[in-house]
Amino acid sequence: MEKRFVLALLAVAALAVVSCQPAQEAQQPAKPVPDPINRPFELDTGLTSRSISFENSTGAPGEGGRAASNLGVGRKGSPMRVVKPDSMFVLCDIQGPGTIRHIWITTSRAPENLRSIVIRVYWDGQEHPSIECPVGDFMGFAHGKVMPYHSAVHSCGQNAGMSIWLPMPFTKRAYITFTNEGAAEIPLYYQIDYTIGDRHPEDVGRLHVLFRRENPTTLLQDFTILPKRTGKGRFLGAVLGIRFEDKHWWGEGEIKVYMDGDTDFPTICGTGSEDYVCLSYGMQQTPFFYNGCSFNDQEKGYVSMYRWHIPDPI
Repeated sequence: MEKRFVLALLAVAALAVVSCQPAQEAQQPAKPVPDPINRPFELDTGLTSRSISFENSTGAPGEGGRAASNLGVGRKGSPMRVVKPDSMFVLCDIQGPGTIRHIWITTSRAPENLRSIVIRVYWDGQEHPSIECPVGDFMGFAHGKVMPYHSAVHSCGQNAGMSIWLPMPFTKRAYITFTNEGAAEIPLYYQIDYTIGDRHPEDVGRLHVLFRRENPTTLLQDFTILPKRTGKGRFLGAVLGIRFEDKHWWGEGEIKVYMDGDTDFPTICGTGSEDYVCLSYGMQQTPFFYNGCSFNDQEKGYVSMYRWHIPDPI
């Protein structure tokens, strides 16, 4: 049997740029940018917390928990919606500046469902989305195969309680949609936690996500994780899903990062697919904070692994 394997991949890349103060203001002490993650004891941040869910669809102050159930007002009165096939639901439409701090979603954990729901995110009035990805891959795992684990970017419970924790800044508007491109009705529960009043420069980095899949891949031909991008930016990392069709080892593929003028050969070059996610001598189901494998089914031929370049930026 010819050796080949199917590779489905999510690459997450965010722009990161530097903004300098004008020379005439150089003598003025700079007001520090709020850092609620690393400096949680700072109280005077100027940030205002908001949250959007079906219990408060606009995030407006004092507007949560008004719906009633048989348990009474504010007692799970509006927990979810049923999303029909070929229909789209707006998760949020937020005016900036602000930062999305956390997104939680849960729905049916069926693999075909988690691959047929598409999340699209538009920053600051864009015509085309910066993020367009199946919900499972966006939330950190390939093939729609739910496995409880957490990393620096994601956490996932055994019943598909899915979270992403990357900060997502915007200056004017954040518009997120949820589209059911499958054949069945599905439940949707979600919550988007964000702040407003953030002091972003106009050229702050916005989160971008690319989903790419080849079925099958081509032997001896490099698979492109992220096509060429120009301008200032930062590659944050990737979730990689492999479906291999026989029991042979599939992992002798180097990570190659071509940057700032590289042509035939890259500046950054690894050795082996498992080595890119900082494992060794084959694949082991070992999820860590910045790297690892969250799902490894050798019998059926499914692998989901990830690598986050947060302390080692690209």
